[in-house]
Amino acid sequence: PGMDFIQLVNKLTKVLEGPLPGRSAQERMAPIPLEMERFDKQQILNARKGAVLMLFCPSEDNKSIIIPFIKRATYEGVHSGQIALPGGKKDLGDTDLGETALRETEEEIGVPRKHIQILGNLSDLYIPPSNFSVRPYIGYSSFPPVFQIDEREVDRLVICKFDELTDEAIVKKKGMNLAGGYKIQAPYYEINEEVVWGATAMILSEFLTLWKEIK
Repeated sequence: PGMDFIQLVNKLTKVLEGPLPGRSAQERMAPIPLEMERFDKQQILNARKGAVLMLFCPSEDNKSIIIPFIKRATYEGVHSGQIALPGGKKDLGDTDLGETALRETEEEIGVPRKHIQILGNLSDLYIPPSNFSVRPYIGYSSFPPVFQIDEREVDRLVICKFDELTDEAIVKKKGMNLAGGYKIQAPYYEINEEVVWGATAMILSEFLTLWKEIK
């Protein structure tokens, strides 16, 4: 029924070679009021570097294309319990951020890096609360992965079908109270009854903006 996997990979490869929409697309899913420091060049230069991976793979029954998200384990920290893409901070041993994305994906959800092909990356995104500049990569695995989560970092996997991700109906908005009494309006994607907001939603927004251009 859905799109053929090879077709998808070809389309993604093509669109990632072109210019990226960047900030305008990211801002569509940014919490309001917008933190202007998100786009402060100096902050971004000095930030810690990290990478995440949006991984496209066939489902076990080969009938759909899926993308694994993780629900972060609960811990004392700003991103505790949130839905995210697999990834993390750059290690000294990583030759580049693409390697960071692959290594972290292997560590967190058990997909061996040798099974993953990176197609390109989206725009870097600065995350003020944790002072990270994150580069999102797009990659694929051509056979259904056997997921194995690292229980210290990952509470569970949230598997999203690609068809569902591109459905406009999953875009919603809600008020949130953050630490320190801050109130924000947060746009979010509802994926498998989970709220995907903040940096991950901003990354998805850029991806979906690009995707709409190739229809």
